[in-house]
Amino acid sequence: MKVQILSKADGEIKFLVEGISPAFANALRRVMMTEVPTMAVEWVDFEKNDSALSDELIANRLGQVPLTFDKRAYNLPSECRCKGRGCSRCQVKLTLNKKGPCMVYSEDLKCRSKDVKAVFDKIPIVELFDNQELQFETIAQLGLGREHTKWQGANVGYSNVPNVSIDSKKCKGDKCGKCMQSCVKNILKIEGDKLVVTDPLICNMCLQCIDVCPEDAIKVSAEEDRFIFNVETVSGIDAEDIVLDGVDVLENKIKGFTKSLRNVK
Repeated sequence: MKVQILSKADGEIKFLVEGISPAFANALRRVMMTEVPTMAVEWVDFEKNDSALSDELIANRLGQVPLTFDKRAYNLPSECRCKGRGCSRCQVKLTLNKKGPCMVYSEDLKCRSKDVKAVFDKIPIVELFDNQELQFETIAQLGLGREHTKWQGANVGYSNVPNVSIDSKKCKGDKCGKCMQSCVKNILKIEGDKLVVTDPLICNMCLQCIDVCPEDAIKVSAEEDRFIFNVETVSGIDAEDIVLDGVDVLENKIKGFTKSLRNVK
């Protein structure tokens, strides 16, 4: 197996994996999306809500606010020593107390733990008008995307690496040019008197070049053991950490399955 990072940006990573099966690629994608623990609001206790939105609507909005957290400080409730009853090792409290007129944003959520805060400061929660007040306490905890989408770690997509081949004996690219005009990614160019592919990795396999080629000189196919992954974090975890944590989760699942299989009599 070979891994090559193609690009990294704030909250996103794109990488190429060689030597894996489609089943493994799909398993990795699902694990990164739904099996990496993230922090989100689970319980809300309202003390005052004079806003136009009901308690339920505000609680739903709070659940969608991604939170940063220290992975070393918190456990999943099911794996905590308190056995899910709630303690400082698996839960954290956030509070909010605002009086209108103002817009209440995610940055108004306050927490004693410095590592827990909203990933984005300006997520609107509700607008308060004159003399309206909003006061509540929330309990945030770790969870998995398979339980609820508010704990989804990232948006993950993958595709097979395209294989674009050109028959130089048939191709008349320097005289024809129809394939270049039809290519939506502009990756077909003439160098010298030959047609070449400048960046096959960005080909979306639309097959337009094949349809317009009068000589049937271009072939486009998908490589079955090479995949391009795009990972965009939607949580308080960096995209690169999402990938590494997902690999760890998948490895532990494989070890658990192997151990269970050996115990079968």
